[in-house]
Amino acid sequence: MQIDGFRQRLLSRLPLAGTFLKTPAYQLIEILAQSELDFVCLDAEHAPFDRSAIDACCAMGRALDFPVLIRVADSSAREILQALDCGAVGVVVPHVDSAEKAAHVARSARFGRGGRGYAGSTRWAGYATHSMPDLLKKSVEETVVMAQIEEPEGVDACDDIAATDGIDALFLGPVDLSVGYGHDNQTSDDLFNAMERVGRAATAAGKAYVSWVANAQKAQDWSKYGMSCFFISSEHSWMRAGATAEARGVHEIGKI
Repeated sequence: MQIDGFRQRLLSRLPLAGTFLKTPAYQLIEILAQSELDFVCLDAEHAPFDRSAIDACCAMGRALDFPVLIRVADSSAREILQALDCGAVGVVVPHVDSAEKAAHVARSARFGRGGRGYAGSTRWAGYATHSMPDLLKKSVEETVVMAQIEEPEGVDACDDIAATDGIDALFLGPVDLSVGYGHDNQTSDDLFNAMERVGRAATAAGKAYVSWVANAQKAQDWSKYGMSCFFISSEHSWMRAGATAEARGVHEIGKI
């Protein structure tokens, strides 16, 4: 099963490949589930996913046993609760730049006093077909919480963020982090030094280390920093690249 055990594969640092989904269409979950991707992440921060679209995509993921993560719009408890109740295997939370924010995020995704509100009637809970003990156990074993480190302040606090109970992975955001350091590219020493520092923090805390890359070659290059889970581009880029390649092939007909 792909959903069952996804969190353990992540923490074991097995190589995992996924992508950001920018188009709110459950049919794309069907199609990507036929690929060799390990997961997909709905980008509710930067793409037009409303709750209905999230619900439909998560339903399809659950039906096909295909792990669906959600990058929530912000770190509010409401966003995290709704994503998990819809059936997401986990959340990617943007702009985690302090230990305090990491603790809030982890608490919001976990059951317990002051944390995630318990409801046995959601899709994630099987629509009231599972016992409370079983669901509490399922949450511990299944739910994934990734904290995005995308500001210099987050890099400075990465050791404490990584040590926070309930945070499963550090997700280094190379683009936002580069902009935060005042650069317009992803080739600066500031970025590479941050990659090394965050990687050491993740390894020391026994957490997964994740990033976004444009392609598999970049993933191989950056694996030297300890990253093992990669969000590769998005379906937008893949569709455009595929369409362009085929069009160019046709346009070459008759050329000398």
